[in-house]
Amino acid sequence: LAHTPSQAGIDAREQRQLGRIEQGRQAGSITWREGLKLRAEQRRIAQTEAALGADGRLTKSDRALLSDMQNDANSSIQAENNDGWRRLWWLPRFGR
Repeated sequence: LAHTPSQAGIDAREQRQLGRIEQGRQAGSITWREGLKLRAEQRRIAQTEAALGADGRLTKSDRALLSDMQNDANSSIQAENNDGWRRLWWLPRFGR
């Protein structure tokens, strides 16, 4: 049986992913442009969650869709963290 996360679990996972993006930005392993792309992906997940939950509840299939989107986002974060593109150490960090 597949585990379907609760709405609180979805939100907590979203916050953890945003934290990982920021950690990568701080460390320089996620560039400014990569950070923009990853945060846009997180916004799409949040917008989808808001649209699906507009009636006040998320169905099992809604939660499965959001979980799949978060799995894809997790893969994107991991790939960008490990792709070898780095902010040059002598350049200041700018942007979000």
